[in-house]
This record gives sequence, C-alpha cells and structure tokens, in this order.
Amino acid sequence: MLAGNDPNLLIGELGLCGLVTAAFWRLVAWVRDAPATPDPWSAEVEQKLSEPDAVEVCPHCLTEQTSTAWFCPRCGRAVGPYNNLMPYINVFSQGEVLRNGTSGRLRKSPLILIGYFLISVGMFPLLAPFYLFSLFLNWQRQPDVPKSAEDQSIQQ
Repeated sequence: MLAGNDPNLLIGELGLCGLVTAAFWRLVAWVRDAPATPDPWSAEVEQKLSEPDAVEVCPHCLTEQTSTAWFCPRCGRAVGPYNNLMPYINVFSQGEVLRNGTSGRLRKSPLILIGYFLISVGMFPLLAPFYLFSLFLNWQRQPDVPKSAEDQSIQQ
C-alpha cells in the first residue's frame, strides 16, 4: 500500500481509484452505445456477394479461389477462411505480415510502426534489432503520401 499510515493519502488513493474506475466505466459505456456503422457497399453488392455462384478471390491479387484453398496459387499468400486459427498455417500469415514490413509497400503511420515494433520484440527478442533495422530501411524507402491521396487510393 502506497499510503502507509497517513489517512489523508489513503483517502486520496481511494478517490483516485474511484475516478479511474468511473472513467473506465464511461469508456466502456461509450463504446457499447456507439452507433453501428452501415456496410460500405450498396444493397446490390450485398445481394451479389450472397449469391450461391459468387466466387471467392484472393484479396491481394484478385485470383479466383476454390472454397478449399489455403493459399493462393498465383501469389502464394494465405487465403483460407480459418488460416489464422490453424497453428501451422498461422505461421505463414505471420510471416507474410512481417515480410511486408521489410520488403513490401508500407503505409507510413506511427500506429503501424509501433505495431511492427511490438510484434518483432514480442516474437523474437534476440533478432528484433536486425528486423527493426530492415523495417526502418523499408520505412525510409516508402514515399510520403498526402492524406487525401491515400484516402482516394483506399476508396478505389
């Protein structure tokens, strides 16, 4: 206990704990009561996606996939619906993410950089400096894209 024997510090700590608890409860209530956002596509697209003859495609190269495929035959990336839940196949998905950090196109965002840092330190702490060096080299190679152009490329 931080307060020791001083009752004033004890009351202060209890008040601070109460404030933190109330703030956390308000955050939970705010997230819970947030309005559900609609799908970004129209009802026509939703209906076409739910048709039985709709074909699954690779999200990276848009090659048609069979319903039992785990990897794309064209680009080799993981495409199965449950790949991240299968321990052996999950390793390939993680490798793809880490490989994109050092050699792929990387969107310049502080949140992405922090995520790559935490993943590398958490997964392989001894080799993380080498990975982070490659990540920062790739980060420097990426062009600075203005916010409006980045948003336009996402919408297309």
